[in-house]
Amino acid sequence: MNHIKLPPWLEKLVAALGGSGLFLVTFLDSSVLSFPLVADALVIEVSMHKPARMPYYCAMAALGSLAGCIWLYLLAKKGGEAFFHRRVGKIALQVKRWVESNAFLSVFLPAILPPPVPFKPFILAEGVFQVPLRTFVLGLLLGRGLRYFIEGILAVRYGEAVLLFLMTHKVAVGLAALAIALAAYSLSRLLNRRLSEAH
Repeated sequence: MNHIKLPPWLEKLVAALGGSGLFLVTFLDSSVLSFPLVADALVIEVSMHKPARMPYYCAMAALGSLAGCIWLYLLAKKGGEAFFHRRVGKIALQVKRWVESNAFLSVFLPAILPPPVPFKPFILAEGVFQVPLRTFVLGLLLGRGLRYFIEGILAVRYGEAVLLFLMTHKVAVGLAALAIALAAYSLSRLLNRRLSEAH
């Protein structure tokens, strides 16, 4: 873990608890604290050292993030729009518009994309603007699950080079992932429209 500075207690926790430690770290990262790229670094690190347990580590990281986000979603739902504007600040209006017109994508895209793409403003908005919990959970599990499993697979195959690449090119990685996700979304919309026109 030479390319990212982790709090010593985090390293010890994950070393001692394995998947349960990852669950706790991603829960905290998705709710009350913020550790940019730390969860990704931990998933890469443990997957690299214990390849056979990679699917378990990735699943625990995704479930921990889901649990933290559900807690934040419920808090935002109870707190209302004033709470949302107070927490999110200047980008609140843009986030609100995006969530209201793209409920699933507004959680899926921030969940799959690495920093510096903002994440928590969208989670708060999902709760405040009453996006159905089922849509929220599905988008988040798919996004976080894909993100961590891709990182785990790459870590098993390429080792620490994955983390170095992610740290060095995080903006480019984020933009590439965003472009791929938007292209897939546009293609699915086009196919759906063609199918409905055919009927």
